[in-house]
Amino acid sequence: MEAKASLNTEERGESVERAAPDWLRGQVVKYRGRRTPGGMPARLTLPAATVTMIVGWGDPLHLYDAGEKGSTGGTGAWHAMVGGLRTSPVLGGYRGAGQAVEVDFTPLGAYMCLGISMHNLANETVHPDELVGKRWTQRLTERLAAAPDWEARWEVVDDALARLLADGPEPSPVVAEAWSRLSARHGGMTLGELAGATGRGERRLQVLFREQIGLPLQSVARILRFQHALTLPYGSHASLAELAAACGYYDQAHLNRDFKALAGLTPAQLCGLANQTALDGTAAVEGGRTSVFNR
Repeated sequence: MEAKASLNTEERGESVERAAPDWLRGQVVKYRGRRTPGGMPARLTLPAATVTMIVGWGDPLHLYDAGEKGSTGGTGAWHAMVGGLRTSPVLGGYRGAGQAVEVDFTPLGAYMCLGISMHNLANETVHPDELVGKRWTQRLTERLAAAPDWEARWEVVDDALARLLADGPEPSPVVAEAWSRLSARHGGMTLGELAGATGRGERRLQVLFREQIGLPLQSVARILRFQHALTLPYGSHASLAELAAACGYYDQAHLNRDFKALAGLTPAQLCGLANQTALDGTAAVEGGRTSVFNR
């Protein structure tokens, strides 16, 4: 089955997405290509259960500290970067014209491709060369910039990831099962429930999650639940209390606390930013793997 691409072209630039090819499903969520003329407002990217690699040419990506807490570096200008799982949002944009290819990995896919302990990437931004070798990014960027179109660039990315996977580690079957179960339930399982389902002790699961996912299991569950709330049509619920119940929060206050902690914004403020995006086409806020409060 061929992976399909979606295209959004505006005066402000171009954004192209392609789902991961079949042989990369489970390791990669999608590829994204961007062309920006510069001068666009910065985008707020919310915490998601993905690890993002960006390789660009032209003007660098400028990152700013948008979190109230939990942000530990990564600000500045980046032509290429890898960002691990985060518990706070990231604000970033291009001041001048540039192009970039982004890869959204699953945490286990990033572990397999990058071959490092994922806790070293948690709430951090690093240059890819620090993970996969000197001049790796330069060689990849040269091939991407020389490619005639996005389809040719996807083939370059396919080849680069295949090489990384061939040399990377295999994840633990235990953590792979735990991750699958936790993701399927949108974070709605406790550490004790996962330990019982996988037949492993709670301490062992915590060690494996730190090593191969990057964050404690409870933090990952919180992000998955938050992301699930962003995907549900807010308009289909009569109140935030009903939305909270549908997503596994104890009550509306619990939902509000988690949104404020992870996004630095209340649900109403996030919805306002999403409406701004719908009205003027400016990508004011992105939800990682999801749209923010789909309508």
